[in-house]
Amino acid sequence: MIPVEGVENQTIAVLGLGRSGKATAAALKAGGARVIAWDDGVDTREAAAADGWEIVDLTRDAGWDGVSALITSPGIPHLYPKPHPVIEKAMRLGVPVDNDIGLFFRSFATDEWNEFDRIPRVIAVTGSNGKSTTTALIHHILEECGRPTQMGGNIGTGVLSLNPAEDGEVVVLELSSYQTDLARALTPDVAVFTNLSPDHLDRHSGLGGYFAAKRRLFAEGGPDRAVVGVDEIEGLYLADQLSMGPSDDRVIRISSETKLDGPGWSVFAKKGFLSEYRKGRQAASIDLREVKGLPGAHNHQNACAAYAACRAVGLAPREIEAAFHSFSGLPHRSQTVAEIGGVRYVNDSKATNVDAAAKALQAFDRIRWIAGGLGKEGGITALQPFLGRVTKAYLIGHSARDFALEIGQTPYEIAETMEQAVAHAAAEAEPGETVLLAPAAASFDQYPNFEKRGEHFVTLVEGLRPAEG
Repeated sequence: MIPVEGVENQTIAVLGLGRSGKATAAALKAGGARVIAWDDGVDTREAAAADGWEIVDLTRDAGWDGVSALITSPGIPHLYPKPHPVIEKAMRLGVPVDNDIGLFFRSFATDEWNEFDRIPRVIAVTGSNGKSTTTALIHHILEECGRPTQMGGNIGTGVLSLNPAEDGEVVVLELSSYQTDLARALTPDVAVFTNLSPDHLDRHSGLGGYFAAKRRLFAEGGPDRAVVGVDEIEGLYLADQLSMGPSDDRVIRISSETKLDGPGWSVFAKKGFLSEYRKGRQAASIDLREVKGLPGAHNHQNACAAYAACRAVGLAPREIEAAFHSFSGLPHRSQTVAEIGGVRYVNDSKATNVDAAAKALQAFDRIRWIAGGLGKEGGITALQPFLGRVTKAYLIGHSARDFALEIGQTPYEIAETMEQAVAHAAAEAEPGETVLLAPAAASFDQYPNFEKRGEHFVTLVEGLRPAEG
């Protein structure tokens, strides 16, 4: 746990008592604060009270006597579509509102660092797509290279539940727009912007507000190095705003679409090769085509972002390249589960929409495609340009028959269940083909979440292995 600095003998209110809220309350208490808490859920409040937390009704004015700050969980709206009543009350009373990310950045550095040989550093990753994979890949590379490291934020451990830093440690954080939008302190050493596509638009009142929330990671504290994906106009704009000139190597531009070989510092992937350029000269090249944990152009962009971030903290190209090859990918995101009889089995259960499924379909050739579930508005007709790689589709779940009408001339069967889809795909697959779970649909018709769907696929694939003996 990281005790919160600067709160001793203050009364701090915490709104939301989920995982991050409880961790925040504990870190505030460890920092010497009196913590009062509120949650809209009666059962949650009662459970927290049973655990010893002081529950105060923050919807009433009387609950605010002596409160110095309100710390809110990231999922609770503070501005759009409208602020939570407790947050609005805090703002009307002039009580500062913050979140656990802001508390982390103001509390991470301690006097103990004066005795360290190497100052700890923070790499923070944001963006629309790929930020979880990029965060996990950076953490994996650091581990493989023997650097002390922790991973947290929107992935893994809550930021205030991390351990105090060790000498030379690098903390890697995934930060969502919900987290960056409100945090009062945002001071990473290296900040990464992967890309931007429309998401959470109601929460940010449109694409401009969504981008503004991401941009705060770079604008509020000014990282020493900024790694910026420039394949969208927003990334181009951000890189330009941060740079003092064409050769300013504080900004590392990355791309999975365009060769970047100007006078600055850039990392890009073309035709499966990652290249690093500095001052107009190539500094390194890595063949990504044989990195099984990072298939497809979208993962090559993740590789560029992770490579650049690791170079920014002093790792060598060959160290990073070796670590790429031992990265197995995140569960349910283009995860290679097994190769059995020359057939590759890939779990991309996280591909719950058309955009994500399109990326998965572009990553492989000769695909036996398992798709379906609870279809989303608009269907999957937009996937037709990517179906030339599909040998056959095996359609499951509620929308199986709707999907069958939307995939043109692609051969298919209505498999109904995951068991039948995996069994039939495995029986018909030939060496060199890939059995790909990329549903392009939500899971809720047959599974509680995409993780359970992916786990079921993995279990079925493991059952295909020939018995030893």
